[in-house]
Amino acid sequence: MHEMHSFMLLRHGHVVAEGWWSPYRPEYPHLLFSVSKSFTSTAVGLAVAEGRLSTDDPVLDFFPDERPSETETGDFLASLSVQHLLTMTTGHVVDTWPFLVERSDGDWIKAFLNVPIVHPPGTHFLYNTGATYILSAIVQKTTGMKLIDYLQARLFDPLGIQNATWQESPQGIAVGGYGLSLKTEDLARFGQLYLQQGRWGDRQILPEAWVEAATSAQVSGSNDNTQSDWTQGYGYQFWRCRHGAYQASGVFGQGCLVLPKQDAVLVFTGGIDVLEYQQLLDLAWTVLLPAFELDQPAAEAVLQNTLAKRLSSLTLGPVPNPAAWSIPSHATDRSYAVDANALNLETIALNFSRSGCRISFKRPGGEDTLVCAGGEWRQGQTNLFNGLNGPYLSDDPVPVVTSGGWASQDCFTMVVRLLETPFFYSLAYHFIDDELLLEIRVNVTLEVPKTLLLTAHLRCTS
Repeated sequence: MHEMHSFMLLRHGHVVAEGWWSPYRPEYPHLLFSVSKSFTSTAVGLAVAEGRLSTDDPVLDFFPDERPSETETGDFLASLSVQHLLTMTTGHVVDTWPFLVERSDGDWIKAFLNVPIVHPPGTHFLYNTGATYILSAIVQKTTGMKLIDYLQARLFDPLGIQNATWQESPQGIAVGGYGLSLKTEDLARFGQLYLQQGRWGDRQILPEAWVEAATSAQVSGSNDNTQSDWTQGYGYQFWRCRHGAYQASGVFGQGCLVLPKQDAVLVFTGGIDVLEYQQLLDLAWTVLLPAFELDQPAAEAVLQNTLAKRLSSLTLGPVPNPAAWSIPSHATDRSYAVDANALNLETIALNFSRSGCRISFKRPGGEDTLVCAGGEWRQGQTNLFNGLNGPYLSDDPVPVVTSGGWASQDCFTMVVRLLETPFFYSLAYHFIDDELLLEIRVNVTLEVPKTLLLTAHLRCTS
């Protein structure tokens, strides 16, 4: 199951096409996942330019109080440098990230430093989200500012980026490797800055030498599959791509693709499976590259008009609205006691009317209510599903839109879109005598099963 939420295409410094699939909109920020890593790298580049640190600095020098003993980690930790963190060549054989989030005392720095380093740093590439967290911690340590605050005056303000948010660890440090939320246009500005070698207007925001180093292949790619954009090399938290391009890339279809040869930037957000990301890049190569070479000025106005109409009608439709809701009598105004479940639900109460449905979910901490109708999206907010997304969402309510309708006399279906994320949930309520079977399916996921089944029993009937 795949879908795009937004895209922007820039050429020669101008927006030539943009679109948002309704109900997603230009004013909504989007969780960018590992695109965040490239912003963390940028912060390191700014700190290096200000003389606050060097890429050759040993990592342990920044954290003397967290230094573990050599018997715990081996002999290689002392030689681990900022450069190795930037290039994902720390020498670990496993991503350190799970060790961080599973640390009981919340000290993610100690968790990272205690993971054994098996290979000499600089000799072994392994994608390592924990390494990016340590870069964030180093920026905070050397500047006395949280990563997002440090970037605000130096990067975000000059580029006109406002209201950026970044999730933090229990230590109050920006996660670094993910957790940044920006609008699509903000991401396009970031890509354009890199395309312009760090220059914005009449100001050099980021040193040109840093841009060159960050987007070059510091780590060589594999030669076994030249058709893959993941085997072209890795820079400072940027991936090299085919056709001389490079990208900031995030799971589930978040991306900022910079094409220097074509003087173009393509950014996008979405909710796609991990394996479909390469298909998205393939589409860019097969469609965009030939189009960049066309010269058809006579047809340009017609093409632009056709494109504008097409882009203005992009939509991810709600659940269809039947001519009239046919509400089964056995499903009206019922409350169910829920068996033990991953959402910690105690009861589910459903109230149907001709205009829509109101569903209340009661948990130990309170009650969460969602309202939906067929043929339209209803605005709301909830934190009902946050715990199902691993560590990627906080406990705070997030904006959602909902829609629902009867699939049959015994099944009500509902879609809940978490607007500022890649995620949406499909809920199917199956009414079986005095029981309710709730089937919850998420569109994309890394850590949990895509489908969750909850059983409930009739509690009372009114």
